[in-house]
Amino acid sequence: MSVHFGHKHVTNGCDIKPSIATDPPKITLGGQTTDFYTLVMTDPDAPSPSEPNMREWVHWIVTDIPGCSNVARGKEVLGYVGPRPPVGIHRYILVLFRQKAPMPGILQPPVARSHFCTRVFALQLDLGVPVATVYFNAHKEPANRKP
Repeated sequence: MSVHFGHKHVTNGCDIKPSIATDPPKITLGGQTTDFYTLVMTDPDAPSPSEPNMREWVHWIVTDIPGCSNVARGKEVLGYVGPRPPVGIHRYILVLFRQKAPMPGILQPPVARSHFCTRVFALQLDLGVPVATVYFNAHKEPANRKP
């Protein structure tokens, strides 16, 4: 799995400014063309790294992504919301699962973005363990000062 926000390649632990992550990242996958994948992006540090009582806050869910393609070819279950850390440094985690088969029917998005649990989601859909993960850090950017 290769993740880019614009020209910035996302590597584990790198810093991404929220201002360059307002649109979904470009994500390309390897694997087999006959396989399908599910991508989940969450923030385990919401609303604050010292008190993450809303963890995990889910930012994006895409299913049925064909192997050897990109995430844009999948089915968006929950629309992308970029990082908006209110305080502190937040981690944003992208987790990729290989599906056993295409998803049957239409998958319903979570009722709320807060208190999401990637492990429970994976268990409910029988996704098994992740095949790829990448995480980046982001913190609140200072407001633009007017001249």
